[in-house]
This record gives sequence, C-alpha cells and structure tokens, in this order.
Amino acid sequence: MNMSFLQELFTTITRRDALRRRRRAGAPPPHHGEVVDACAALLASDGEASSIALASRALALYQGLSPQERVAFFERLAADFAAEPEAIDGAYAAYREARDNDSLQALFLACEPRRQELFRRLNLASDGTHALVEMREDLLALLRERPDFTGIDRDFAHLFGSWFNRGFLVLKRIDWNTPASILEKIIRYEAVHEIQDWDDLRRRLDARNRRCFAFFHPAIGDEPLIFVEVALCKGLPNRIQPILGGEDGGVEDPEDADSAAFFGISNCQTGLRGISFGNFLIKQVVQELKHELPQLKYFVTLSPVPGFRQWLEERRHDESLPRALRETLGELDAAEWQREPERAAKLEAVVKPLAARYLVHEKNARGKPLNPVARFHLGNGAELHRVNWLGDVSAKGLKQAAGLMVNYLYVLDDIERNHENYTANATVASSSDVRDLARKARKMAKGESSK
Repeated sequence: MNMSFLQELFTTITRRDALRRRRRAGAPPPHHGEVVDACAALLASDGEASSIALASRALALYQGLSPQERVAFFERLAADFAAEPEAIDGAYAAYREARDNDSLQALFLACEPRRQELFRRLNLASDGTHALVEMREDLLALLRERPDFTGIDRDFAHLFGSWFNRGFLVLKRIDWNTPASILEKIIRYEAVHEIQDWDDLRRRLDARNRRCFAFFHPAIGDEPLIFVEVALCKGLPNRIQPILGGEDGGVEDPEDADSAAFFGISNCQTGLRGISFGNFLIKQVVQELKHELPQLKYFVTLSPVPGFRQWLEERRHDESLPRALRETLGELDAAEWQREPERAAKLEAVVKPLAARYLVHEKNARGKPLNPVARFHLGNGAELHRVNWLGDVSAKGLKQAAGLMVNYLYVLDDIERNHENYTANATVASSSDVRDLARKARKMAKGESSK
C-alpha cells in the first residue's frame, strides 16, 4: 500500500472540507436535522476515505448550530442513537442458551449505544478529537437542566478514558522559548492565580528557580490538557504573593533548592472534566525534577482552599457553637481585617483550627473530603501537611478561604500507602501539627479551653 498516496488523499479531503466550511460561513445556520442525517450517513459508510469526509461534514454542521439547535441535536442523540432494546433482548436470550464467548461478545455489542460508534467515526475527522472534546463541553453545560443527557456524557467519558490514556500523553516543559501560540493558551487557561499580562507570565517562566510542565495529546496538537507551575525554594513556602511577584527571596541557583513547590495546577479542557491527568502529571514532574536536581528533598504544594470561607459563614449561624466563637468569626466581615494585627491574630486562633477540622473531618455525600483540592491531592497520595495563615491575601484568596492556603506534602515513599488508605477508607493522611489543630477545633466547638 502506497502510504504517501493515502496521506495525500486524506489531506485533499480535509482541505476540501475546510473550503466547504468557509463557503458556508455566510449561509444560514444549519438545522439539527442536517447533523443527524450526516451522522446517520457516517454510520452507514463502509469506506475510510468517505468516512473521513462524512465525519468532517457532520462536525462542521454541528459547530454551526445555534445553542437551541444543539439542545435539539443532543435530544436526538439520546433517543435515536441509544442501544436498541430488541437487539439486547435477542442477544441476551442467545447468551442464556449458549453461554459461550461468541454470544457474550454479541451481547456486549448489542448493549453498546450507537452513539459510541458514532463518536469513534467522528473522531476520524481532522481535529475530530478536539471537536468532540468541545462537544462534550457543550453537553456538560446542559446536564444540570437536562439529566436525561447523562447517558451521552457517560459515553463520552468512557471513550475519552481510553483515548486520553496516560500512554498517549506527552509531557513538555513550558518556558519563555515555547511558541507564543501555546504561551497565550497558558495565560488563558490559568485557573488558580490569574496571569495578568506577558510580564507576569515571564516572571513565572523565565526565572531560573521556576519550572512549568504541561501534558499534551498528539490528536489535539498544541492545546495543553493540564499544566503545573513550580517554584524551587529553600524550605516549604507559606505565602503565594511573594512567589507570584518574583520577590520570594528564594534560591537563585536551582542547585541550592531543597524543595519544589507546586503552586498552580490548571485543567485546560472543560470537555475532559472527570478524566484524570493531575495525578500522572505530578508524579511525572516529580521524576523530571528529581532527575534534573537530585538534591531536592521535598515536593509540596501551596494550594488554595476554595469553599472554606462559605463553610465558615455557615458555622457563624450554627447556634450549637459557643457565642464567643461565632462572634469572633464575625470579625471576617470587617474591611481590611487582614491588615490589623490584633484582629488578625484573634481570627487566626480560631480559623486555623477550624480549617484543619474542615479539611480532615468534613465529608461529602460519598464520604470523601468536602474540599475538592483536598480530594485531588489526598487521592494522589499526598499528606495534608500544614495550614498557612494569610497565605493568600488577594481579594480572591480572602473571599474563598479567609486568606488560608495549605501545603500538601508528597513523600515519595508514602504516596502509594496514602493513596490506598484514602481509596479504601477515605483516610486523610495528615501531619501531627494538623491533627493537633483539628483537636483544638473540637474543643472550641464544645466551649472548652483550647490550650
């Protein structure tokens, strides 16, 4: 088989489809029925070249749909491209009779919704993978109002779990010499500490004591999936503003660092929500840094605590708690309280212990920690190591966590044990200091002396 001929053929098909899309730019928006028809034609196709063209056309039509027409398209996906009950019943009857591998395989195929094969074929198009990720992003925005679309989402998640398997991911270091098209995306996708401008980005990437790594997938080109920002330090950092401002007084020579602090981890593709990359990213970055800088001893995060301030507000209205405790929490309403040493010290005495209680003991309906950042790092095998008072005094940090930040410590010898204990028993691995704070919070809640 002449592979160069096939490559040229597929390139010609892709260019022809791109030309069609440009010609449609001035045409009226398509109807969802056109997309459904294109999808049906794609499923009926038995040729690879024709399937590529049909997939490209179907995706181009979908991208031209109005928001209302996209909802109608998902309704048709849910109804017309589901598994067929009659086929399932027949395959199950055959399996009950034969109970062999062939009939079992036929039953598996019958149970699979037609949507999954549709998505596989749509993925044949040039940039099809990214287009499907964006399609799922549209779907996720609708799920709260349309729970009947959950089946479609599960099909996406099932396929993406295979397509974005760790074996396909490529780790790349991001620095000031990275192409501008990727750097622009890093600015746009930063979700933890907003990058203000190009100068801000350069401070984070160009200093010798900074590192940034991202995962990419070959099928979606220069679109990062997730990235992490790292500061090389002497000792464990407890405040984010000096790091972001490049005034942390940290090491100038990376060889002098003993700690690598992960201070920002951002998922870039909303359509890949629920597909786990972060645990792989952190573990591989640790390996990369260990290889480059063998003297590093500590791998730690400087993490936000989103939702903690809201939880504190709820405690203020809990009449089962001592009045003095609730009145102290009311000091958080004072303007610029963090700039008043006496008021800040009074708040620190109650807020830090409550933060430890929140992170260690407060659980969601599934019995996991209530805080999403805690779930992420503890699930990766980290230890809840330290609660940092006024670690983030930005407006966002004060609003979401009363200025608190947390260090999660990754001890290489303990990661697997911590992960297994968390997965099996929801055990929160924590330092003695954090456990002491949590005990202090329990005493405060009972009105006992916290000393």
